[in-house]
Amino acid sequence: MMQFTDTPPPTLHQIITTPYSNNLPIMMNKNQTYHTRLWPGFPTSKSLGTNFGDANCMEQLLVHCAKAIETNDATLAQQILWVLNNIAPQDGDSNQRLTCAFLRALIARAARIGSCKVLAAMANSQANFTIHTHKFSVVELASFIDLTPWHRFGFTAANAAILEAVEGYSVVHIVDLSLTHCMQIPTLVDAIASRQDGNVSPPLLKLTVAGTMEDVPPMLDLSYEELGSKLVNFARSRNITLEFRVIPSSYTDGFANLIQQLRVQNLVYAESGEALVVNCHMMLHYISEEALTLPAINPNPISSGSTSSYAFDVASSSLSSSLRTMFLKELRGLDPTIVVLVDEDVDLTSNNPVCRLRSAFNYLWIPYDTLDTFLPRGSKQRQWYEADVCWKIENVIAYDGFQRVERLEPKCRWVQRMRNANFRSVSFGEDAVSEVKAMLDEHAAGWGLKREEEDVVLTWKGHNVVFATAWMPA
Repeated sequence: MMQFTDTPPPTLHQIITTPYSNNLPIMMNKNQTYHTRLWPGFPTSKSLGTNFGDANCMEQLLVHCAKAIETNDATLAQQILWVLNNIAPQDGDSNQRLTCAFLRALIARAARIGSCKVLAAMANSQANFTIHTHKFSVVELASFIDLTPWHRFGFTAANAAILEAVEGYSVVHIVDLSLTHCMQIPTLVDAIASRQDGNVSPPLLKLTVAGTMEDVPPMLDLSYEELGSKLVNFARSRNITLEFRVIPSSYTDGFANLIQQLRVQNLVYAESGEALVVNCHMMLHYISEEALTLPAINPNPISSGSTSSYAFDVASSSLSSSLRTMFLKELRGLDPTIVVLVDEDVDLTSNNPVCRLRSAFNYLWIPYDTLDTFLPRGSKQRQWYEADVCWKIENVIAYDGFQRVERLEPKCRWVQRMRNANFRSVSFGEDAVSEVKAMLDEHAAGWGLKREEEDVVLTWKGHNVVFATAWMPA
């Protein structure tokens, strides 16, 4: 039997036990014989390739480990984790740090699902498994976002599409569903201010946000009310009048309260001629895409004073749908002037954790790789950046059900969803493309831009990273 000693908790790089080490937190029984052969089922170097440090090999080891955990093969999982621990230090190169993050996530999964009790005990006793995400000030978050085009690409493309769609409107209502806590808004305000010729007054901006993303990084160290005050003051400094409103609403129910409040407002301002802009920046994938059975729903919640459920047309809805589908249909019912949808171009929706691991590994190498081009080891910004990526990896791998909120879908699937909801795509113009290219020139040479039909896609070394799409009611 294995027993825990009373020694202090080790670091992650010390934690994986093997028959080949005698200074580890979990010790072998004195009477147990050490064997030098690999345990049955262990992937050989021949099957993995000759280089254990190769990214493909690391991926295969992670896959084998995930399968061992799912089948409760603690012996095999433990040995693979030992190998990974020795070839993937947490302060190594980009592939090693990526693999180390997945190693943590696999051990966390073992702890959560109760398989491989030895590994679960490791995670439960190990304080170093906690991911310490940073709470940003507004200045820190703005600087953090400026590090790479990951978010700036979407900001730039979306702003160009929005400006073209709202030209001539005296009132522009922006619903900002953004992971970055309105950090796009100052760039949009600047763009609006720069287009004024002095003869025409700038439009009145109404900004509505759903204040519910405190549990998902990046996180702010101030309230949305405080943030709104700063945005109003910033807009005033650009001679733009901005009204700010927070509607408590959550992705867990498909932003039902937000939709409800917007529907009420549409009834009030239907004849005012204001433009309604819905800016969705890496937020919609938190709405569950899993099929569910529709409950009995009040067909007219506005008149009854309800603010907690959608006013779905149950007769025209299938019995099995998803919150994601419902949200888009309700969004279409608001008849917005334009909807901009920006998100990461990867599929992390599989119910099979091994499939999710493969998809995540072959996508999330990108942020680690980009960091090596401009942030030195040990820098605080690098630590913050990688902690946020580690959080995503752990959520994708270690969690199931509604606790798994990182449910990214590729562009092709979002395009189909939007068309099914009766939206038509809008092409990004040459001005938008030129602005995005100018922004990319400020960053490393590996970043690129490509057009896919009406849409634009951010790439890193030729691999799709983030897509931007624009939509109008069909």
